[in-house]
Amino acid sequence: MSLIQKLGIAYAVMFFLVVAIGYVPAFNDENGYLFGLFSLQWYDDLLHGFSGIWALAAAFVSHRASVLYFRLFGTVYFFDGVLGLVTGSGCLDGGIFIDGFRSLNDIELPVRFFANLPHLAIGGTAILIGFWLARRVARPLAMA
Repeated sequence: MSLIQKLGIAYAVMFFLVVAIGYVPAFNDENGYLFGLFSLQWYDDLLHGFSGIWALAAAFVSHRASVLYFRLFGTVYFFDGVLGLVTGSGCLDGGIFIDGFRSLNDIELPVRFFANLPHLAIGGTAILIGFWLARRVARPLAMA
C-alpha cells in the first residue's frame, strides 16, 4: 500500500470523525452550531460520509484511484472554501444557489474565515497530496 493510499485511509477516518463529532453535545453550542461557527445538517453528514467512503474505497482500489480522489476531491473542496470565503455561501451545500452572495454585514469576516477554514485546509492539503506529493513518492510495483 502506497503512502497516498494510507493518506486516503486517514482522510476517510477524519471524515467519519467529522460526522460523529457533530453528534457530541460538548462540541455544539446552545444554538446547535458546531464549535459555535456553523450548523451541520443531515446533507452535510451525507456529504462528509460520502467523502470518507470515497477516500476509503479509492485507498483500497489502488494508488492511482487514491491520487484521482485527492485531485478531484481536493479541487472541489478547496473551491467550496474559497467560494464561501469570498461570497459567504458555499456550493457543496447549495448555499450559493439558495442564498446567493451574502454581504460582509451578514457574516462577520472572522466567522466567515473560520467557517470556511476546514474546507480550505482539507481541500488544500488534498490538492498538495494529489498533485505534488503523488509525483514525489514511489508507488508499489504491484499497484502500477
